[in-house]
Amino acid sequence: MTSSPITNAEPGFERVRFIMVNPSHPGNVGSAARAIKTMGFHDLCLVSPRVERITEQPDAIALASGATDVLARAAHVQTLEQALAPTTLAFALTARARVLGPPPCDIRAAAQATRDHLQQHQGQVAIVLGTEKSGLTNADIALCQRVCHIPANPDYSSLNVAQALQLAAWELRYALASAAALPLLPSTDGEADPGSALAPNEKVQAFLDHWERAITEVKFLDPHHPKKLVPRMQHLFGRAQLSHDEVDMLRGLCTAMIKAAQRAYPHEH
Repeated sequence: MTSSPITNAEPGFERVRFIMVNPSHPGNVGSAARAIKTMGFHDLCLVSPRVERITEQPDAIALASGATDVLARAAHVQTLEQALAPTTLAFALTARARVLGPPPCDIRAAAQATRDHLQQHQGQVAIVLGTEKSGLTNADIALCQRVCHIPANPDYSSLNVAQALQLAAWELRYALASAAALPLLPSTDGEADPGSALAPNEKVQAFLDHWERAITEVKFLDPHHPKKLVPRMQHLFGRAQLSHDEVDMLRGLCTAMIKAAQRAYPHEH
């Protein structure tokens, strides 16, 4: 799959940096690039990768899929200090509780704090992730202002680093997009489907007459002893607020029921 070029970032998104410390699996780096771009970010920084030219490895390119532009533009630095140099707030993402270190919060609170920080300052926020096997060291965490956790099963809280990055990027996108009143649902970018519009009462009543005939033909309704079946069904379909397409579909069902009844009971027709 070919990648599209990085476009202008949405408000605040260009000031969020995702930092991977000592990544060793090219596939995770490629997956991270895809996760970042999917959520509208583009700044990926790699600290002293353990594989030479890690972003050019086949696994990285394959798992980046349509985000090879993010992969190609990833910054490479030797130390975490260099990666954090332009940032004003950094969250160390870790699964382990730390006795010493910055104050902890969960990823949703971190996303909200990121939103507030970007609104109030002209700085840059970083999400820092450690190695696939051991995570971040205490020295890495000491360079960050906050510790951040993803709520997970306490008996098995370890996430793949690319998966953790995806969750973090999603939370940040939700917080920033909500603050900027960006759409949270996909758009069809077209006119509304006329068939999905509510059917007028005239059309619904014609269907109800058709429906009553159909359920009578299949002997579900006894016209001599109707009880409250018909009004109950009227209330049922009234609550459903049927669309044009739904009424047409149900009338097709009525026609099929009537034809089936005529075949089953030919002597009655």
